[in-house]
Amino acid sequence: MKLGRRQAAVGAAMVALLTVAACGTDDNSDSGGSGTKPSGTASAIACAKGSITGSGSSAQKNAVDEWVKAYQSACSGATINYQSTGSSTGRQQFIGKQVSFAGSDSALKDQQKIDADARCAPGTAVDLPMAVGPVSLMYNISGVKDLQLSGPTLAKIFAGKITKWDDPAIKAENPSASLPSATIATVHRSDGSGTTDNFTKFLKAVGGADWTFDSGSDWKAPGGQGAKGSDGVTSTVKSTENSIGYAELSYAENAGLSTVKVKNAAGEYVAPSTDGASLGLSTAKIADGDDLKLTFDYTTATKGAYPVYLVTYEIACTKGLPADQAALVKSFLTYTASDAAQTAIGDLGYAPLPDAVATKVRAVIATLS
Repeated sequence: MKLGRRQAAVGAAMVALLTVAACGTDDNSDSGGSGTKPSGTASAIACAKGSITGSGSSAQKNAVDEWVKAYQSACSGATINYQSTGSSTGRQQFIGKQVSFAGSDSALKDQQKIDADARCAPGTAVDLPMAVGPVSLMYNISGVKDLQLSGPTLAKIFAGKITKWDDPAIKAENPSASLPSATIATVHRSDGSGTTDNFTKFLKAVGGADWTFDSGSDWKAPGGQGAKGSDGVTSTVKSTENSIGYAELSYAENAGLSTVKVKNAAGEYVAPSTDGASLGLSTAKIADGDDLKLTFDYTTATKGAYPVYLVTYEIACTKGLPADQAALVKSFLTYTASDAAQTAIGDLGYAPLPDAVATKVRAVIATLS
């Protein structure tokens, strides 16, 4: 991780936030504007006082930690507590009125949306894309660098159809690698996880007959070892020889783990990166209305695209929260969707929201009350 660039980005974001906060208000009745603005300027944000709690996605924890640090440094009297409980737990706690907002790597579905809308009455629950990141396939194989795998091969590995690292399918994609004749130890999330949902969506889209399991927040394939949270998967891979697992890129980078170059629809083997994830996401479709669900496209050939990625959503109420909570949620999300906040997480393994998505997100946040 490039600490100099990271410190500069975070410092710039905090300066920008402090500048606009000084012009803002502590009046909880006004939580700021939509944050739509020319690129490179600070978002129109007014600080709000009070305390809110959020929970959910562990994939976005590193981003949220940076955002909370910057916001609380600028806004005295505001306390924001975010717990990385996993996306499924975050959604459940939001529906159960245990938290003011939730982070999820998957948008609300079916009954979850109905229940969340009921919680937010007289308003509704909305899914707001907020952090973009590549899902890295991190591995621990002594002496093996630059491992590259296609979607079908990954599907066979995580389905238990390929069990040895020197399997002919892996050797064919890595002809110069010294692959051991060792059993592959796959590691997956044991808790409900939007990262799992996004990874299995990819496997289902590209794995064909080699992946026969439904996508979803809960891991459905047999075998492998489960671990709680992205940090649990990362630590298990790091401590287990000949293992492979998945987590948001910053976890792999922080742990010093090697990552797989994954074959995209253009036939390229691409390492996980924020730029690559942005190119992959560029083909996504945005839902109409205020509930901004994204539909990913893994089959369009886009040069340079990294094909395994996720978007974390902040789940919030358009109305229905106590006034002090509503003001702070709106103010905080106005900041997180701003150019300054999106830039600040660039060296943490996240990509900024594409302009078309960011514009819609800011417009919806402006309507929260």
